[in-house]
Amino acid sequence: MAAGEPTQEFPTRAALRRARLAAEQARGEGTLPEGQPRSQGAIPPVSEGAAQPVSEGATQPGSQGATQPGSQGAEPRSQGAAQPHGQGIQARGQAAQATLQAEPARPGAMLPERDEFDDVAELAPLFPVVGPLDLPADPLPGAPVVEPDAALASAENEGLAVPVDQETPQGAPAPGVPAQGPSGERAAGGQARGPETAGDDVTSTDAPSTGTPTANIPTEPAPDQEPGTTGAETADAAAGRGTFLRPEDEALPPTRGMRGFLSRIGFSVEPSAEEKEERQWRRAIGQRLSAPRTVSVVNGKGGANKTPTAVLLAAVFGRNSGDPVLAWDNNGTRGTLGWRTVQASHNAHVMDLLHAAPDLMGTTAGDPAINAYVHYQPEDRYSVLRTDPTLLASEQNLTAADFDIVHAAASKFFQLSIVDSGNDESAERWLRMIDHTDQLVVASTTVEEHAEAAALLLEALANRGGRYAELARNAVVIVSQHQQNGNKDQLARIASGFRRLARAVVTVPFDPALVKGRIRYQALRPATRRAWLEAAAAVADGIS
Repeated sequence: MAAGEPTQEFPTRAALRRARLAAEQARGEGTLPEGQPRSQGAIPPVSEGAAQPVSEGATQPGSQGATQPGSQGAEPRSQGAAQPHGQGIQARGQAAQATLQAEPARPGAMLPERDEFDDVAELAPLFPVVGPLDLPADPLPGAPVVEPDAALASAENEGLAVPVDQETPQGAPAPGVPAQGPSGERAAGGQARGPETAGDDVTSTDAPSTGTPTANIPTEPAPDQEPGTTGAETADAAAGRGTFLRPEDEALPPTRGMRGFLSRIGFSVEPSAEEKEERQWRRAIGQRLSAPRTVSVVNGKGGANKTPTAVLLAAVFGRNSGDPVLAWDNNGTRGTLGWRTVQASHNAHVMDLLHAAPDLMGTTAGDPAINAYVHYQPEDRYSVLRTDPTLLASEQNLTAADFDIVHAAASKFFQLSIVDSGNDESAERWLRMIDHTDQLVVASTTVEEHAEAAALLLEALANRGGRYAELARNAVVIVSQHQQNGNKDQLARIASGFRRLARAVVTVPFDPALVKGRIRYQALRPATRRAWLEAAAAVADGIS
């Protein structure tokens, strides 16, 4: 189009279809007789210079003196005057628009069988005007079929400019929507619909919408969402994926054996299964206690390994727990706990603590005050409350009330008290010990008499019922091999028999460091240390 020429508006396809539909309706009502020729002057003459060149120097066929078909007496086209391409397009559009403005129902005027305005659609690609979306008649194989309404909604969702036809009268179908006949049936391409009658409570789905068109168009997945999954499924998958962080046991390098050697010289290796298990036991033992707890080591038979059991449990807890630990000798007949542990710079024992208990329980007594009555073990980091082996049993006898006083003082300064009981199960101090017990530990060896005495004790407590039965069911049995060349089958047989009576059973191999003298945890063999670590972990499960 030449510069300075006025802008020409062209009719849309929807306006052309409505003009044709009105003419056909007029013909059906008899206004336009079938076959009557068009009246003269129905189409205004085409302006000069309307010839559209096909190529450079060529004129439109029939341009020499030819008139527009059906318009008699119209001025001839310019002979051989090849006008610019835009001027020819403008002239043809003016002719089509003038035809639409003519009266279609005037007598003598008749539209031809062929829609002669279809050629106006050929002009659409030449103008930068976005019109209604034209969808292909036959979709590609496998492509989803989208209705025209859905196409318009999709175009708006994607930010495309979809113009509104200003010439569309109210109530007329929107562009791209199939027309609906008088009987309520939709044209081809739409869904069939039956007639509606007055009074029928029918909700029409074809009513014009005042908001944004909606369509059932599949939404694209989020950038972090896999195709074919919903947001909820993605969230569930993220919640159940686990963690990328390595467990604590695997993050720490091994420290023992060949794996520890390879780790120290720079190789990246994981700890063995045994080392991982021992780390789990240490974590269980190292849990801080929320309140003071009492563990009682019992067996009515002498020599059943009660004292070594109390000492080594206290040593394992002292080494692996931050809580203060006390090993308490509750044997009135010359208990050996003091002999098998380190003695401090004083000779205090349980009877001295009983007499000083009122002062220790006062508000002015601090933690250091207890050090004058107990014997601290610096290597294994626990304390010992001894008896006096020089005194007769009658001289250091504790009643139930006395035991309560000593127990209260011990619980003030120590979170864990491991009590080494005597052999007299009828003594007041023994019975009162059971009343204060939170975890029962039954010590035994592979000697049949020791094992039988331990089993009878568990059965007697279970028969008493109540809290005694609960202590028996939750008991931990520790069976130690008493001979260097002991029978392993016998150890396994005894341990198997206790599993029906107690919560946990741990077997300990023979170790010469436990035969006599002071007991030091570090002096034990690795297998023995591992066994006592397992035993302490089983006890910790009952008091945590």
